[in-house]
Amino acid sequence: MAGKYTPLEQYLRNLPNEQNEITLSFAQIEKLIQDTLPRSSKEHSAWWSNEIDGRHVQAHAWMNAGWLAYADQARRLVRFLKKEK
Repeated sequence: MAGKYTPLEQYLRNLPNEQNEITLSFAQIEKLIQDTLPRSSKEHSAWWSNEIDGRHVQAHAWMNAGWLAYADQARRLVRFLKKEK
């Protein structure tokens, strides 16, 4: 079953292999997932934690795709960096 953040995971997976970083606005992410991000994503930095074994399903999306997220909540931007292998 696809989750809310699966479209984000697929988007990151489909980026060219040589691309090592991308910055997306919160609005771009919302367009990808076809839903609004929760208020906590705008208020709590922990929402953007790079945890693979936690309850944050959104983190599983980018981590499973091989990326780390670094949010600038004030500017409503997220910089994704490809994880080192």
